[in-house]
Amino acid sequence: MKKIVLLLSLLCAIITGAGAANDGGATLRGSVCDSIDHEPMTGVTIFFPELNTGTTTDESGNFCIGGLPRRTVSVQVSYLGHKTLVETIDLRTTNHRDFTLSEASAELQSLVVTGLTGQTLMKNLPTPVSVVGTTALTETFSTNIIDALSRQPGVSQITTGSGISKPVIRGLGYNRIVVVDDGIRQEGQQWGDEHGIEIDGQKIQSVEILKGPASLMYGSDAMAGALVFHSMPALAQGKMELNAATEYQTNNGLIDYTVNFAGNRGGFVWNWRWSDKYAHAYKNKYDGYVPGSQYAERALTGMLGVNREWGQSHLIVGYYHLTPGIVEGERDEETGELLWEQDPKSYSKSLPFQQVHHYKAVLNNTFLLGESTLKATVGYQQNRRQEYEETMEVPGLDFRLHTINYNISDQFTALSWQWAAGIGGMWQRSENLGDEYLIPAYALFDIGAFATATRDFDRLHLSGGLRFDNRHLHSFWLDDDGEERFSRLSRNFNGFTGSFGATYNLTERANVRLNIARGFRAPNLSELSSNGVHEGSLRYEIGNASLKPEFSWQADFGADYTSKNLSVQLALFANRISNYTFLRIADGEVLDDNQVYRYTQGDARLLGGELTVDFHPMERLHFENSLSYVDGKQTETDQYLPMMPPLRWTSELRYCIAHHGKHLLNNTDVSVEVETNFRQNHFLDDGSETATPAYTLLNLHLGTDIQSRGRKLFTVYLTANNLLDCAYQSHLSRLKYADINSATGRRGVFNMGRNFGIKLVKSLDL
Repeated sequence: MKKIVLLLSLLCAIITGAGAANDGGATLRGSVCDSIDHEPMTGVTIFFPELNTGTTTDESGNFCIGGLPRRTVSVQVSYLGHKTLVETIDLRTTNHRDFTLSEASAELQSLVVTGLTGQTLMKNLPTPVSVVGTTALTETFSTNIIDALSRQPGVSQITTGSGISKPVIRGLGYNRIVVVDDGIRQEGQQWGDEHGIEIDGQKIQSVEILKGPASLMYGSDAMAGALVFHSMPALAQGKMELNAATEYQTNNGLIDYTVNFAGNRGGFVWNWRWSDKYAHAYKNKYDGYVPGSQYAERALTGMLGVNREWGQSHLIVGYYHLTPGIVEGERDEETGELLWEQDPKSYSKSLPFQQVHHYKAVLNNTFLLGESTLKATVGYQQNRRQEYEETMEVPGLDFRLHTINYNISDQFTALSWQWAAGIGGMWQRSENLGDEYLIPAYALFDIGAFATATRDFDRLHLSGGLRFDNRHLHSFWLDDDGEERFSRLSRNFNGFTGSFGATYNLTERANVRLNIARGFRAPNLSELSSNGVHEGSLRYEIGNASLKPEFSWQADFGADYTSKNLSVQLALFANRISNYTFLRIADGEVLDDNQVYRYTQGDARLLGGELTVDFHPMERLHFENSLSYVDGKQTETDQYLPMMPPLRWTSELRYCIAHHGKHLLNNTDVSVEVETNFRQNHFLDDGSETATPAYTLLNLHLGTDIQSRGRKLFTVYLTANNLLDCAYQSHLSRLKYADINSATGRRGVFNMGRNFGIKLVKSLDL
């Protein structure tokens, strides 16, 4: 602990010293008006993606932001219900710019994506990327951040009740997806089925979803893609904001609130947030209330730093605490009812349950050197995961994971190409502190080097790159009562990865794109050395020390067409994976009263894609549809891969009652959504999975700003999820394999039933 305090003190000293010199930098002023009536627009966001800072227009539609670097930058101008503008401005020669926004049509928005090697317009990317903005995240009612993202095309989730969700991109999850938060990859024993993502969803302002191999940027474990989380950007100089939000959901009594205070005084920036959430057991019409599905979550995050013309240096610290119950699904043999030991509406924890503590400290530095950008990031994380089964005082399973992340990269222009090059990796040490063991303690060192290049040739946009990774994994021997539980293991894994793609603008309204990428993933310690009962998964797991790393070749083809009233996007992929690793049931083997599962490998292929259509027949009406499909098989046996999501179709009809209005209600939208998950009978036919019937969910939504004299007082959202109270089981829900209800013959626990919610959001300029 003393070392951590010393490190943080040193980082603070670096920040303080870095802020000593400041000449004020450049300033950009201007105004924003509506294209129809030319009235000034209040609350429009002016954002500089590569600087991670921005401001909003005042009541007169004016804005002013200082402390900017004297160089060429991109500026993104956005407002709800209007088309986003992206322009390039040379701040050495320009200090004033006015913008005019038009009502959003069905055309693709020009968003700047920063989760790749640099800042790139999304429409020019050869790889499929989705951006979920602040408004979409705020108005989506969910139980955690992954639950909110699972509605996106090509994205789904593995769930353990309502409190634990793991992301799945195009049929691949677990250690095949990298989650990036605060500039570093999130590390928290994510190999486990019931191990979620320890991130406060309230602090997330936007998410970039990279679909397909992202190993080029993030190394091993990004074979399926990456989720890049962005927090609130730094405010403009002279600004201070106090933001608060609260929410209530009826089904599980979910109550949450969050408060954050951010500001910028003379280039000294800060942003502090406190969040709290708790929920009792959820219910559905087949199971009633589900014991063990209650959970509590709280988080404290803070950012201190400086923004100067030379760049920025930010120190981010955070603490996250999650207490989820463990759903066992035990039932009365005669009635079939789930067994309870406490009031189903109690918010207190009951055995069995988990405790997860996640600590984080990150120093993000950006140095603007002429027209190049040097980024250096170092971070420390500690994840403490405990499972309490017999007593509330002493955990049986107790993991403590230490992680140090490091990344340094340079973005520059040479020979008319945009280049990015860098190195990055991590060091890890995992400890077993309890008296139950599933995997051995281990140490890991990971390092990778990459280089990428992009260039625009009028209508043609090219990008590509190469990377090399090395990962060393070393486990420690454990003697359990005189019996060797885990043997010592030492392995090295190397991988070359790369990507090459092109986007061609056929016309101003039509584009085609093609990308070829190679992914890499080293096996984790659970796959190599697990040997014990995985209580949360209700099985005995045995690893395989001879596993080889996974390698993939994926081809992506995309096409899109936009017009004033129609937008169509098609993204197809074909993925071939060698040494695909998965758990398989060992027929007839039982240890410690649990069915034995063993890790195995084989070549695999996945095919699928996403289709989205947005029809905009009139100014205020949108009819949006999306279709997501993936099919995965083992190439040697022609058997299906486990845990593949079903075909999903989502259709939403949204009407804007008022936008940019001056009356009581403004930015008022109502929508009706129908989500259909088709029958999934393509599964691993070894007894470990079962077919899942089709089901359809009906959701309603209303959101509006409440105004007084043209000024926004607060925003309110009302929602009804699963309005018809459909009893269903998601194919990727782990609870569907719990005990059989002897009275009805139904197996497992069903998902959440009808749920109404209300959310209030308030922002105050100080």
